[in-house]
Amino acid sequence: MKLGIIGTGMIVKNFLPMLQKVEGLTTVAILSTERSLATGKALAAQYGIPIYTSNPVTFYSSGIDTVYVAVPNFLHFEIAMAAIDHCMNIIIEKPIVCNEKELYLLKEKAIEKHVFLFEAITTLHLGNYTKIKEWLPRIGQIKIVQSRYSQYSSRYDAFRAGIVLPAFDSAKAGGSLMDLNIYNLHFVMGLFGSPEEFKYYANVEKDIDTSGILILKYDKFSAACTAAKDCRGERGSIVQGTDGTITTSTSANLIGSIVLELNNGIKEEYDDGMSEQRAIPEFDDFIKIITDDNYLKCMELLNQSNEVIKLMTKARKDIGVLFPTDQNEA
Repeated sequence: MKLGIIGTGMIVKNFLPMLQKVEGLTTVAILSTERSLATGKALAAQYGIPIYTSNPVTFYSSGIDTVYVAVPNFLHFEIAMAAIDHCMNIIIEKPIVCNEKELYLLKEKAIEKHVFLFEAITTLHLGNYTKIKEWLPRIGQIKIVQSRYSQYSSRYDAFRAGIVLPAFDSAKAGGSLMDLNIYNLHFVMGLFGSPEEFKYYANVEKDIDTSGILILKYDKFSAACTAAKDCRGERGSIVQGTDGTITTSTSANLIGSIVLELNNGIKEEYDDGMSEQRAIPEFDDFIKIITDDNYLKCMELLNQSNEVIKLMTKARKDIGVLFPTDQNEA
């Protein structure tokens, strides 16, 4: 994979050291805005990666074959569509787009061009998450699932002071659901599929959800997905069954170490140690899927992304959180 990165924000700074360790991946280029050029130049110098600004044509002709889109949420759709026009494979930071309609259009175009399209959801690619799937049958009939990710945001201080940054801006597809609860949803729906019904109970300030709880109702159990950017709280997930429990040590984007405790006294622990290097298994999977031309697997992952964005689109509309791009939905 010859990767071109669009964006220079915190996620890029966090992931670049990990990407250097991914076999079969070379980071070829970074595309930066003029406003972020100083940050982009510093990253380019640190990792020896050419940087491009202003003119995306030179970026797309730099020898890349895959684009990693790591910009504010509201820009994902436009940039990904342009990348498909250049016949690039695309990896988009979560959330993949702002609503279900955008994903439908993006998916249709990707299929037409036969390019690979992925949402970067680390949860689904972690070995510890795979182990949870393996353990599930051992805990009997599922009764309750909880997944929690609360992280007080420094941007919330600015928000309260009247300075609205993208993370809390409905015009830029911000909010707690799009930023944090999406991981809880992928955690739960990756294990159990789409719920029969759901309801979002959110704290809404200035037209954006700053925290909230999503209740997902399945045939024989319910799941609670809690996320907050306006307060701190315990992070982690627990799956409770009639014969035992499975517990994670931290938020759904990392999973962390996991513990199986059965009612008969058996206790097992597992940790493959990759939580803090979470980009590595994720990109390993993307490379394998592309190399094997496994379009079926790509579509399988994309279909889960579609179910999650579909649920999130309705959930936030139900509480009156609307994005400008929603007006384009049929």
